[in-house]
Amino acid sequence: MKYLSIIALLFMLLLSSCATKGQTGAVGGAAAGALVGQAIGHNTGATLIGAAVGGMLGYIVGNEMDKYDREQLNHTYERGMSNQRTSWVNPDSGNQYTVTPQPAYQNQSTNRVCRKAEIEAIIDGKPQRTYSTACRDQSGRWELQQ
Repeated sequence: MKYLSIIALLFMLLLSSCATKGQTGAVGGAAAGALVGQAIGHNTGATLIGAAVGGMLGYIVGNEMDKYDREQLNHTYERGMSNQRTSWVNPDSGNQYTVTPQPAYQNQSTNRVCRKAEIEAIIDGKPQRTYSTACRDQSGRWELQQ
């Protein structure tokens, strides 16, 4: 378990040193993964493994989604019916995405309208799954949360 913790920590340091558009996804994914890991394992090792796995998935989605994909995701947040899957294939990369948005809700701490979604992706032939939350900013645009 000690080695897994070290590997997870090194992975997180590697991701934090990359200044890419995937960095935001990695940070959000790591935070969510750490919470899930702690909830499941109730120890530091599980938390670190959860952070590493969540960071990796968040990085993949954040790094692989280009402008076209983010526009499609924004459209799904804006017009997608709750619990109905929306799918697309990126014409440039060939990556495939399926997003299932949840009903909008009022975030009690920020007073903003937010919406969660499950994102399933096939990137370079490998299936990935992550979860995201977007909230409306002051201009009414959806903004992914970290």
